[in-house]
Amino acid sequence: MKRNSVKIMENSRIYSNLESVKQRIKESAERVNRSSKEVKLVSVTKTQSVEKIEEIFHAGSFIIGENRVQEARDKRLDMDPNIANGLEWRLIGKLQKNKVKIVPGLFDIVESVDSVSLAKEISRFAEKIIRKPLNIYIQVNTGEESQKNGVFFKDVLNLIKLIRTVPYVYVKGLMCIPPFSKNPEDSRIHFRKLCSLRDEIQENGFEGVTDLSMGMSNDFEVAIEEGATHVRVGSAIFGERR
Repeated sequence: MKRNSVKIMENSRIYSNLESVKQRIKESAERVNRSSKEVKLVSVTKTQSVEKIEEIFHAGSFIIGENRVQEARDKRLDMDPNIANGLEWRLIGKLQKNKVKIVPGLFDIVESVDSVSLAKEISRFAEKIIRKPLNIYIQVNTGEESQKNGVFFKDVLNLIKLIRTVPYVYVKGLMCIPPFSKNPEDSRIHFRKLCSLRDEIQENGFEGVTDLSMGMSNDFEVAIEEGATHVRVGSAIFGERR
């Protein structure tokens, strides 16, 4: 990247916001005696342009979260291949079964798995396309809201036991989206319960289930205090979406 381009980037709003988020991550981790290295930032880039994604890449943010399979595919096709291949791509939105066939090779991790049938479909195409297991998270409906996707707490361990027999997927962690509240503290109980569930799952022989993807722009600091390994931040970096 040319020097004048670096200067422009460092004066940009996105760059400034990203640095602010990184500092908040550091301070949140330190409050509970964690290292900020334990927490990975997932920049939520849904609806954001290729140019903005390339900007955060140059600013040092290498993990992105997309909600829609087709949108992510279009962006990868339009992007500088060196940047596209240098990013870790995560699907954080609902995955429809008719879109699964283009997920392996497009995404590195699918965070929104909530059924064994979906896991089997991912496995089927992972075997054909990338010929190795695709890492997945189980989406947990911590608020047990009927209108939201995700598995209820009581069903998560059993689902993981069933998915263990599915060959080309690997459960790497858990993800949640608590009920929205303007008060970040309202999310704390949900994050705490997800962390406890992860620990219970490990005690039942699934030591590889390590990751906790929880916390967004309005509550990621609370999530870090409760053990998040990945926080999904969009508007705090890019500004509010229209």
